[in-house]
Amino acid sequence: MATEALNIRPAGECRWDCVALGEVMLRFDPGFGRVRTSRQFQVWEGGGEYNVARAMRKCWGKRASVVTALPKNDLGWLVEDFIMQGGVDTSHIIWREFDGIGANTRVGLNFTEKGFGIRAALGCSDRANSAASQLKPGEVDWDRLFGEEGVRWFHTGGIFAALSDDTARTAIEAVRAARKHGTIVSYDLNYRASLWRSRGGEAAARKINREIAGHVDVMIGNQEDFTARLELVVEGIAENSALFDTGLAKQVLAAACKEFPNFKVAGATLRNAKTATFNDWGAVVCARGAFYEAPLREDLEIYDRVGGGDGFASGLIYGFLEGKSPQDAVDYGAAHGALAMTTPSDTSMVDASEVEAVMRGKGARTVR
Repeated sequence: MATEALNIRPAGECRWDCVALGEVMLRFDPGFGRVRTSRQFQVWEGGGEYNVARAMRKCWGKRASVVTALPKNDLGWLVEDFIMQGGVDTSHIIWREFDGIGANTRVGLNFTEKGFGIRAALGCSDRANSAASQLKPGEVDWDRLFGEEGVRWFHTGGIFAALSDDTARTAIEAVRAARKHGTIVSYDLNYRASLWRSRGGEAAARKINREIAGHVDVMIGNQEDFTARLELVVEGIAENSALFDTGLAKQVLAAACKEFPNFKVAGATLRNAKTATFNDWGAVVCARGAFYEAPLREDLEIYDRVGGGDGFASGLIYGFLEGKSPQDAVDYGAAHGALAMTTPSDTSMVDASEVEAVMRGKGARTVR
C-alpha cells in the first residue's frame, strides 16, 4: 500500500501487520501512592516496544506479534497471559530455562509512580539479567519472520537496545533483515539514562542509535531525543534543549532527515510538563521534506503519563498502515497518545472510535 510517504507491503502477502522487538516487563503500580511506602500494587504488563504492538492489536485491530524472551516460571507465564489477553501473538517468544532462584534469567520488574501535582512521576527498574536482556544475534530466524511469514511494519527502540551489548546487536541484526525483505522499520529513540549509566551513558547511546538509524524508515522521539541522543547539531539549539516549540522541533526533524536521508518520516512528541497532572501535549512530523502538526492540547489532564509516547507511535503507524496522509497519521498519533495517558498502566485501553472522536474535537461529556 503506497501512501504519500511510505511504500508498505500489501496486507494480503503478510501474516503480520506489525511486529515489535523488545522486553515485556511486569509493572508494579502503587496508584497515586509511593513505591517506598506502598503495601499493595496493581500489576500490569508493559514495555516501550511491546506497548506499540499491543495497541496495534487491541486499539487498532491489526495483526500483531512480539519478539521477546521470558523464563519458564510462573512470572514468565504471567507475562505470557497478559500478552495473550492483549491479543498479541506469542509464537515468537523465546523461553529460557529457569534455575529456581533467578540467577540465570528472570522477568524484568518496573515499579512506577504516577506522580501527582508537583510530585513528578517516578520509575524504579529491577530488570538486570532479564530473559529479554540476554537476546543475542542469531537466536531469531529473521528471514523466516520477515520473508516467509511476512511483516508489513517492524518496530523496536532505544530501551531494548540499551539492555545489553547483545540486545543492541540483535536490534541491528533485526532492522537490517527487515529492510532486506521490504518491511517498514520504525525506531523510537526512547532514551533512559538509568539503562545506559553502566554502559557508557549518552555517548554509548548515540553510537548505537546512529548505527541503527541508518536502517530506519520512520524515526520517532521526544523533544530531546533527536539532538541529545542522535547527536544532531542544529544551529541555535542546545544539545539538551527541551524543544517545546514547534518551530524548533521542525528544525531538528529537518536536520535529522538531512543527515539520514533514509528517514522517510521523522516524528517528535512535544510535552511541557507543567505538573505531573497537567501537561501541554503536541506532535510534529516531517515526511519527505514537508511538515505536519497535530493540534496542541494545552493543560491536558494526565492520569498516568507512562505510555503516551508509545500511544503516539502506534497511532502514527496505524495511520500509515491504513494509507492515510501524514497529517492524518500525526493526528491519530497525538490523539491516541493523549487518550493513553487518561487510563492506568503502560498499555492503551481505548479503541479506534474513541481516538477518532477526540480527533473530531468531541468533548468529555458522558457517553450513554
